[in-house]
Amino acid sequence: MTHTYPVRSTKEQFRNNMFHIVTDEVEMSDGAVLARDYMVHVGAVGVVALDDEDRVVLVRQYRHPVRQFLWELPAGLIDVAGEGLAEAALRELTEEADLIAESVIHLIDIHPTPGCSNERIRLFLARSLTEVPVEEQHERHGEEIDIEVRRVPLAQAVQMIFRGEITNGAAVAGILAAANLVRLEE
Repeated sequence: MTHTYPVRSTKEQFRNNMFHIVTDEVEMSDGAVLARDYMVHVGAVGVVALDDEDRVVLVRQYRHPVRQFLWELPAGLIDVAGEGLAEAALRELTEEADLIAESVIHLIDIHPTPGCSNERIRLFLARSLTEVPVEEQHERHGEEIDIEVRRVPLAQAVQMIFRGEITNGAAVAGILAAANLVRLEE
């Protein structure tokens, strides 16, 4: 049985530049109409950047909702008009890790919290990395001021996931996907 879950009405509850919260009245398969609150997200990209030694570039950044610093991939919002997803990922790599990549390919897409958000994160694999000259580096603000950038051997990053040291969903998915891809290339 395929039910389409038609939306009978939508009411916006809150809006900012990253997301808005809406309440949909949705018809269930039994005919009942129920309210469903969720976040409509602008979308995001992330990049698994591997250097020539198969070290992955991680950024450690403060995340206020969980009140801690997390190891993550360079990542960010799709918030520049007309910018393609791969270009957004490369921009984030430059802004957060001061790196430029010559090669970028689509790796995977994830829905990190589909029970409460429509957010989709497209993850890319970047290789052939070079440093951004100091005079051209992005000026960081807010939590980005305290970003720590580290290159970690890919196998060690996988171990960090299983030790609970990397818990960011996009980082977990991207690192495991990249490790699988590298293994398949060998």
